[in-house]
Amino acid sequence: MKRPVSDIAFTPAVKAAQKKRGTREAYVKMEQRGGWQNKVTAELAEFVAQRDSFYLATASADGQPYIQHRGGPKGLLKVLDEHTMAIADFVGNGQYISVGNLDENVKVSIFLMDYPNRRRIKIWGTANVIEGDDDLLARLSDPAYRGKPQRAMVFHVEAWDANCPQHIKPRWTEEELAPIVDDLRASASHIEAGG
Repeated sequence: MKRPVSDIAFTPAVKAAQKKRGTREAYVKMEQRGGWQNKVTAELAEFVAQRDSFYLATASADGQPYIQHRGGPKGLLKVLDEHTMAIADFVGNGQYISVGNLDENVKVSIFLMDYPNRRRIKIWGTANVIEGDDDLLARLSDPAYRGKPQRAMVFHVEAWDANCPQHIKPRWTEEELAPIVDDLRASASHIEAGG
């Protein structure tokens, strides 16, 4: 029998925890229906293209986890093909925790949030850091963005899942709220002018 894609997260210990707590059977049914995706679909590519930030999880060789917020212009995470995504890595605080972790442990998770629509997508895979590839950096960079790209991080997608909105609190960016605020200001000006 083919191993389910979700086994990347549902390890034997996780399956035992699911069984103990009564949720394993639901996930067996999910696996039988085809389960999680392992290729970048058009739906995922569109979701990724609309994000201006995401969370990147790496771990050291001994398993110490690290989560980093990555932000920039909308579409900062680029889909290169049905198994590959990448970002330009910009000058930051110089800690290089994610870069160092990837030197010894290539496993990553990416967590993408759409707060206004209460949607999230989790991606599992591996990653590598590429330095000195100016053509790739040009492909990944937005010339209008003020950040200076130093290297590329390339993600190899092994599994992804979109899951429930149950506890996501809606939040909006300044850009998303601007038209509403502009309308309110115009209405307030109109009222103050005696209209």
